[in-house]
Amino acid sequence: MTTTLPPLATLPPLGARARGRRVLGVVRRDFAALRRSPIRMFEIVFWPTVELVLWGFVTLFLQTQKVPFAVGFLLGAVLLWQVLQKASNEISIAFLEDIWSRNLLNVQVSPLSSVEYLIGLMVFSLGKVAFAVAVMSALCLALYGFGVTAMGLGLVPFMALLLVMGWSLGLVGIAAVLRFGENAQVIAWSLVFVAQPLTGIFYPVSVLPAPLQTVAHLIPGTYVFEGMRTVLNGGAVPWGDLALAALLDVVYLGISLAVFGWALRYARAHGKLSRFGE
Repeated sequence: MTTTLPPLATLPPLGARARGRRVLGVVRRDFAALRRSPIRMFEIVFWPTVELVLWGFVTLFLQTQKVPFAVGFLLGAVLLWQVLQKASNEISIAFLEDIWSRNLLNVQVSPLSSVEYLIGLMVFSLGKVAFAVAVMSALCLALYGFGVTAMGLGLVPFMALLLVMGWSLGLVGIAAVLRFGENAQVIAWSLVFVAQPLTGIFYPVSVLPAPLQTVAHLIPGTYVFEGMRTVLNGGAVPWGDLALAALLDVVYLGISLAVFGWALRYARAHGKLSRFGE
């Protein structure tokens, strides 16, 4: 005996089931677009793989120079950097694709709320990040003998903290496009790279000038990458630092949602939504 979901129209529009169905609709829409585009599926793993191979060769060179810890430090950094980068870029690019396909206005006039739309983008980006990281982890193990389990129990909070940070950056990028128009779309996909030199991804934060170290310690990702190096160096997971990073993530996510809401209201008030994609 099979069961079918009740039609969406028969559910209370503000009920949890109706909201969940609308969020699922966003995920299914984006998955259908991905499944029908081999180029998009190829791109999910192409650039992460290129970066992994590049840094893998660097680590092999460093090993010949008697720097044995380089393999774990650099490959672990590449894996976690991809979590941050893809979490940010996947939701911002998904939003831009609605603009490029002239579908943004349709989304906004549908029963789908802005929060449900964003949750759908985040859930779908989570799936793409998980797939890319799984592929990269397998390549790390096969090519360089480095397993992600070397990070121990810290791996899960490391990735979770970077996901939330990436989503916050993606939301700010989307807000910039809503406020300033399509000319600001470069911000949507490049904002995460502004944080790259400040978070100590491939080097300790201590090498930064003192003023930049202060800025770095206001970024959640800094504590993740510093914690990764601590764990790979044989130390314990710095739960206190990760708790501080989680607090910063919550603050920044709240700020980014507020900025997104403000930018969306501005775009609606000034009739910008109907002009996107022209």
